[in-house]
Amino acid sequence: MRILCLDYGKKRTGVAVTDPAGLIPQPLQTVETSALLRFLKDYTGREAVSRIVMGLPTQPNGQPSENQPRVLAFAEKLRAALPQIPVDFYDERFTSVLAHQAILEAGVKKQRRREDKGLVDEISACIILQSYMDAQMPY
Repeated sequence: MRILCLDYGKKRTGVAVTDPAGLIPQPLQTVETSALLRFLKDYTGREAVSRIVMGLPTQPNGQPSENQPRVLAFAEKLRAALPQIPVDFYDERFTSVLAHQAILEAGVKKQRRREDKGLVDEISACIILQSYMDAQMPY
């Protein structure tokens, strides 16, 4: 079953998801945060999702970021709306920096980067999801 990941933001939220086997993460889309809960209810009604991972925003020193209370409050709404799907958190420090770097290395043109503000959110969600999956692997 799929694992879905959210890079929750005040205005926009990046969404990434694995393939149906739960092995390969990929960016899904960026959703206006005000419509996120409705989007997730609709998506999980169409697709089997075994878990939702939310990036937990913290400062480099480990202290909560300004966005962390919003993330935690949304997680509670999400758990109430979709109680059958577990919600986990994963440290999202530096994912935006890594996403910007990945976009530049992929050769995305400057105009597209400027126009598609959600691209960083989607890539960040994908990086969080891959990191979460890597951390779950027994080595």
